[in-house]
Amino acid sequence: MTITSYPFDDQPVSEGQFSYLFRELQSTGVADQVNGGGFQVIGDSSGMQVKVNPGFALIRGHAVQSTDTEIVPLDAASTSSRIDRVVLRLDPAANAITLAVVKGTPGGEAPALTQSDTGVFEFPLASVNVGVGVATIAATAVTSERRFIGNTVGGWTTSTRPQSPRIGRLGLNVSTNAWEYWTGSKWADLAPVVTWSSISGRPNEFPPATHSHDWTDVNNKPTTFKPVAHTHDWADVLNKPATYAPSSHSHDWNSITGKPSTFAPSSHSHSWSSITSKPSTFPPSSHSHSGYLTSGSTIAWANGSKKPHNNAASGSGTWYAVWVEGDGTFCRNTSSIRFKENVRDYEIQPDAVLKLRPVIYDRKTTVDDRGTVKEGRKDEVGLIAEEVRDAGLDWLVNYLDGEVDGLRYDLLGVALVPVVQRQAAQIEALSERLAAVEAAA
Repeated sequence: MTITSYPFDDQPVSEGQFSYLFRELQSTGVADQVNGGGFQVIGDSSGMQVKVNPGFALIRGHAVQSTDTEIVPLDAASTSSRIDRVVLRLDPAANAITLAVVKGTPGGEAPALTQSDTGVFEFPLASVNVGVGVATIAATAVTSERRFIGNTVGGWTTSTRPQSPRIGRLGLNVSTNAWEYWTGSKWADLAPVVTWSSISGRPNEFPPATHSHDWTDVNNKPTTFKPVAHTHDWADVLNKPATYAPSSHSHDWNSITGKPSTFAPSSHSHSWSSITSKPSTFPPSSHSHSGYLTSGSTIAWANGSKKPHNNAASGSGTWYAVWVEGDGTFCRNTSSIRFKENVRDYEIQPDAVLKLRPVIYDRKTTVDDRGTVKEGRKDEVGLIAEEVRDAGLDWLVNYLDGEVDGLRYDLLGVALVPVVQRQAAQIEALSERLAAVEAAA
């Protein structure tokens, strides 16, 4: 017959069958807490012996219990130190589990144990280092080798937790719906919820590092974006043209490659201040002003209209803002709708306006065509045209002969309108929030 079943009433059950059954129910080991005192082997320097504490153990389905401290003698080492092992020896033929010593080889490692499935099975309790010439076994010579019986997994409520559980007892607490285990002093969550405040050793701050985020992972992102001054890598620009029409720009001399070492003279001009070794006065000579006078001897270019303004204007009466066109024509700066068409919104970035830097400066001293030196005005307040251009407000900048020349200060008030509008909206929103807070108080 190849199939057997047991135990049942009026049926003989063998020792081997019970042993096999119990081995499936519980593993071999000492029934105690991890590193508890059950069957602990102790060296106390009382002689060539060790003491074994009381305990209970299961060895391959067979139970063994000791209710008193047992003394196990050891042989002295002769020529070399050796390692002995104290074991619980299961001998099915003798129907017994006893304490025994497996003696090691002088100078060798710990001896191997006999662990057969149907015959003798030796369960290790400790290894003992037996030194040459020693008369006692000290505590430091003993190393525990005990294994402990495992815990079963259970289930309970907070009020019906197991009494006197062993370390590592695991179960599901249905009161908290959490797996918990016994640490020896408390029940701890097997998988606790981790919060930032519960993390130990966390840093107080994080140095920024290059990283990226998927657009879908960003929370509270706006649906539209107002343009602001920014830059793009050339490789990131899509649908860029293959060729470009020239526009006003400049290059550093050092950045120009293939430039000639000499230059044939051509029509050009120099600013007076850039000329060195110039005379301080000029004797009059025969000359004319053709091209600068119109009919009626009216000067096309008004005095100073194409020169930096270094001196205060004088006079009284009504003042008008005027423009000077390229041919020297003066015209009023009008604002009425009757002079305008194709009117449309022009978006101005308040942040660009807020980047402007008011400065105080001194005008440079100049010399007119007659060699007369004019001292520049001191402590003028204004803006630097190049800084306004670099802030993205190029429409406020005037150019003369391809160079930055001046600013349209008359348009600065227009640039400030969106700044004031944004501040007004912020003030209104803050006022509404304050009113809501005061109403809720």
